[in-house]
Amino acid sequence: MGGGQDGRDRVAAPHAFWKSAPEIPAGDGAPRRPARRRPWEPRTLESHSRIAPRQRSCALDLELDGLDVSFDHTAVAAPRIRDLLPIYRDLLGGRHLGGGGDHRIAGYRTLQLTYANGGKVELMEPLTGSTFFDSFFELTRGRGGVHHLNFHVRDLDEAVSRLTARGYRLHGLNAVDPRWREVFLHPKEAHGVLIQLAQPGPRLPDENRSALEEVLSGHGRNGDGVPSP
Repeated sequence: MGGGQDGRDRVAAPHAFWKSAPEIPAGDGAPRRPARRRPWEPRTLESHSRIAPRQRSCALDLELDGLDVSFDHTAVAAPRIRDLLPIYRDLLGGRHLGGGGDHRIAGYRTLQLTYANGGKVELMEPLTGSTFFDSFFELTRGRGGVHHLNFHVRDLDEAVSRLTARGYRLHGLNAVDPRWREVFLHPKEAHGVLIQLAQPGPRLPDENRSALEEVLSGHGRNGDGVPSP
């Protein structure tokens, strides 16, 4: 959800996927219901919601064909980022290469660790007084865990168009910030997993990338100045 390691504010951050959130309507202006297929008719991508999970996964691959979809990182949320560091940094060898900060509108702090093979894990925690993760923590009995998977796409508008046309429920569309445009595929569409599709924008070559302790002290990008617990 961090979309890189610099902690950008979001205009409409999605924070209620685990209960409810406004839906992006399908192409006709209302959530799409697949037409009933007669027994003698062949299955089509339009009837994907009635296809078995493995077949539906293949259908999603076809729908996004040509969009240059690539997996970027896994996001893990907990009440305290410091509780995640002994595992994801010390034990597993993740390195903080700089960057991270606060999403003050949504109410969370984030940073990323990078691993030897180039894989990344985003670590997240709520800001003081934030209710951003309340529903998620309720489901995980307060412990947190994997919050979402992030995939990058070349053209977010095209991805949204293709998925809504197929009846997929999308939430939290943010196309305002050219540095990071995003939308989310509802967990009910992905076997309980929240999937973030993002289109990263250009970065300034001389952007300051905060050190780990700067982020945790509340002085990362857009930091609120309040240290992490």
